[in-house]
Amino acid sequence: MTTTVDTQPSAPHIADSHDLIRVHGARENNLKDVGVEIPKRRLTVFTGVSGSGKSSLVFDTIAAESQRLINETYSAFVQSFMPTLARPDVDVLEGLTTAIIVDQQRMGADPRSTVGTATDANAMLRILFSRLGQPHIGSAKAFSFNVPSMSGAGAVTLERGGKTVKERREFSITGGMCPRCEGRGTVSDIDLTQLFDDSKSLSEGALAIPGYKPGGWNYRLYSESGLYDPDKPIRDFTETERHDFLYREPTRMKIAGINMTYEGLVPRIQKSFLAKDREALQPHIRAFVDRAVTFTACPECDGTRLNEAARSSKIKGISIADACAMQISDLAEWIRGLDEPSVAPLLTALQQTLDSFVEIGLGYLSLDRPSGTLSGGEAQRVKMIRHLGSSLTDVTYVFDEPTAGLHPHDIQRMNNVLLRLRDKGNTVLVVEHKPEVIAIADHVVDLGPGAGAAGGTVCYEGTVEGLRASGTVTGRHLDDRARLKETVRKPTGTLPIRGATTHNLKNVDVDVPLGVLCVVTGVAGSGKSSLIHGSIPADAGVVSVDQSVIRGSRRSNPATYTGLLDPIRKAFAKANGVKPALFSANSEGACPTCNGAGVIYTDLAMMAGVATTCEECEGRRFEASVLNHRLGGRDISEVLAMTVTEAEEFFGAGEARIPAAHTILRRLIDVGLGYLTLGQPLTTLSGGERQRLKLATHMAEKGGIYVLDEPTTGLHLADVEQLLGLLDRLVDSGKSVIVIEHHQAVMAHADWIIDLGPGAGHDGGRIVFEGTPADLVAARSTLTGEHLAAYVGR
Repeated sequence: MTTTVDTQPSAPHIADSHDLIRVHGARENNLKDVGVEIPKRRLTVFTGVSGSGKSSLVFDTIAAESQRLINETYSAFVQSFMPTLARPDVDVLEGLTTAIIVDQQRMGADPRSTVGTATDANAMLRILFSRLGQPHIGSAKAFSFNVPSMSGAGAVTLERGGKTVKERREFSITGGMCPRCEGRGTVSDIDLTQLFDDSKSLSEGALAIPGYKPGGWNYRLYSESGLYDPDKPIRDFTETERHDFLYREPTRMKIAGINMTYEGLVPRIQKSFLAKDREALQPHIRAFVDRAVTFTACPECDGTRLNEAARSSKIKGISIADACAMQISDLAEWIRGLDEPSVAPLLTALQQTLDSFVEIGLGYLSLDRPSGTLSGGEAQRVKMIRHLGSSLTDVTYVFDEPTAGLHPHDIQRMNNVLLRLRDKGNTVLVVEHKPEVIAIADHVVDLGPGAGAAGGTVCYEGTVEGLRASGTVTGRHLDDRARLKETVRKPTGTLPIRGATTHNLKNVDVDVPLGVLCVVTGVAGSGKSSLIHGSIPADAGVVSVDQSVIRGSRRSNPATYTGLLDPIRKAFAKANGVKPALFSANSEGACPTCNGAGVIYTDLAMMAGVATTCEECEGRRFEASVLNHRLGGRDISEVLAMTVTEAEEFFGAGEARIPAAHTILRRLIDVGLGYLTLGQPLTTLSGGERQRLKLATHMAEKGGIYVLDEPTTGLHLADVEQLLGLLDRLVDSGKSVIVIEHHQAVMAHADWIIDLGPGAGHDGGRIVFEGTPADLVAARSTLTGEHLAAYVGR
């Protein structure tokens, strides 16, 4: 019997025809009816100037709709616990797959959150020590610094056989939390001299705490408590009076005829200021906390957060505290050396997680590193860890500038990770500015042509070669290379740093030149931030613009954040003879229907809430009578709708001239934010825009030394030129500018370079080069030197 083989190619299966993600009519934020077709199982890079609409298309449209559709597959009960997402403003979205978003949101700065707890590595280590640790002290909870040890006993009442029976029950939990610092690793001491002037009495205004003004309730709680004489200087208090004033337990009592809870000043300060995340405090309160509170490593646990029992249980002489303090690359080697068949699956999983850290360039971290101290780029790469070993395919991975905070040497490693995710059959969408990442794209979508209202359209779709020839802003600047300076400025002085040992620094001595543009560089984890942020003397008059998040609600906008609205409100009030508070949408001038929000939110439980424009004020946020008051022919809502560039012209001359407002607006234009509208909510700004907004605000501060932490984050190639011009203007105005940076254009433009390395973690922490960029390129003695030489074509 013969068998026949059909050699005719069969028609493709209909299921294989869905190989595109189609977007039509996208209108989120500034997008103008955008339509794109993105190939699946390919690497697509989205480019365009900062504010052109990349994040609006990728995160707020494609990824948001994918997440919303997945959430809808759960029951209403489960959905009620999940974040509710509204459907993006788009006509058609087809071919979506499950989206995994890896963004640059900084990790929560909870004092008990560490790299280990954020990645499940700690959970696996705890199980390992509970099984293999000697002496055996208990379950995995006994090694957790978040679980306190506790025990109790008492009678419980049960219904049994129709009778009520009382039984005695006991319980005990063995936790690993250090009882002294409660698992925080640090204890705080309060400097009492910063709380009050003990030569004064309370009647004379002795307290020096923000919010404790004479006459206010916080102040009257102490001055009218009756526990001590308010006219007696604090230094003359008896021991009992001093204890009542500073440390008394909460006590209900009548003060000024009102029932109140009196509490000693120190515990009250600890609850109101110290229990909160330092980054979430208002600037003036943060300054007070920095002055009044000293944080030192807990003397009982040596900063390990764990109690003595947890530290006593060891595997091969290593305790869990020692393991968490090791550099991750060393810990991976130690785990590899454990051969214990009884916990083989656990060791394999832990090994994979630790190897992923090393592979992605984070082998220099340790598991006990507080997650709040990670940079945006490090936080993003920590989130990538759990996806690297995943067996999932046909998933859409969405990355927001994955190379942020990476040295050119590390970018190649990140590119390999992105390509590996694609080669497993996944769709990889990347928002990126770096030409090294754009170069590996299978498909490029370029948005623009400008930012804000001038952007939101697709300027180019296709290959990288096509982008180069396209004539778009990105295409024209793709092969830009900064040249080394012909001449460099001479320093006017130096800022000496001696014996720096913060984190991985190895007793570093360096003289940072002043009066010039000084760039501090080196591979990620080499000790740049430790040297500059951790070692510059506090009294050096430094204005630091770091990468911490700007916190703000949808009521915050560039005008309120920069302080621009204050002079504008006063000018409106003066011109119309009314109170300034009328011109605040958060105060007396707010529309009574929407409370100044401009929209009315209807909460629909597990469904996405609906925001409808307020019919009373038509989204203007102000009461109708307020809009009758004008300045220079415009009302306050029209002023908030202006772009920064329009407002700079409006407040610069004529009837509406306000010098204070004009100065702030000039700074916003200097940092490249001329396209933002004054009333745009901060929640809609991209990461790069927020950092430049912060830079514009800090430029007003009186300080001779500016420290900028990676100011090119989120900046398009075309905007880097503008940033370099701004840095030059700062230096030429007599300031000293120190920039922590990886971007070769900024290095080439520097007057002086300090290069740290040679590697990361304990392989770094040393100065490997000091000198001019030209000398660094000529010597090629470091990784930075080699990459900079290749960049400038030497």
